[in-house]
Amino acid sequence: MLLFHYHFWTPHLEETEKFYVENGFRTSLRTGKYQGEYQTFNPPLEWDDFRNKPITFRIIEVRRGAMNITFGFGKKVMFDHIGFLVTKKEKELDKICHNARSMNWPVNTNDRRTFIGTPYGFRIELQSNADSIDGTRSSEKMEGLELILKKEGFERDLSKLLNSPVHFIRSKIGETPTISKAVMSGILISNQKDPNGVNVIGKVGETN
Repeated sequence: MLLFHYHFWTPHLEETEKFYVENGFRTSLRTGKYQGEYQTFNPPLEWDDFRNKPITFRIIEVRRGAMNITFGFGKKVMFDHIGFLVTKKEKELDKICHNARSMNWPVNTNDRRTFIGTPYGFRIELQSNADSIDGTRSSEKMEGLELILKKEGFERDLSKLLNSPVHFIRSKIGETPTISKAVMSGILISNQKDPNGVNVIGKVGETN
């Protein structure tokens, strides 16, 4: 089980992509609706190539090592979900989905990924395909998250869901569910805030 991912809806698409690329991530995907159809605008295309086109971006994906961060267009900044890579696909995934249903958390699954709803204002993605990151053994990985939530209990419930104590996610009480802090190892970020309010902190020199 690997924490690898988070997703935001945001009006700050270009700025968010630029922030992560400047900190060593690569843009791996841009998908948006243009002239009534979903199309890709992936690199080597740059923003100057399509900036003036009325594209509604569904997803922009940036990657670095064992991390995958995505964002799509929204009229305001809104935290949508965090993601775990399920390495023991069938056994681990089935157990987590069973736990979710026993907690009365909704489960939506397909061949590629599963989304679990939570009562905390965001979802949890379970990704079962290793090709969603650039390497499971990378020293560049997500070490932990700090969440802002409207109520207490998420750490307890997440441990129950995953059937294991969770020490790498902490939460605090606040008005709007969001990620306040993301700690990443193997990258040269000292302490910077992305355009959506996530305080990204780098831990240099970490290894597996």
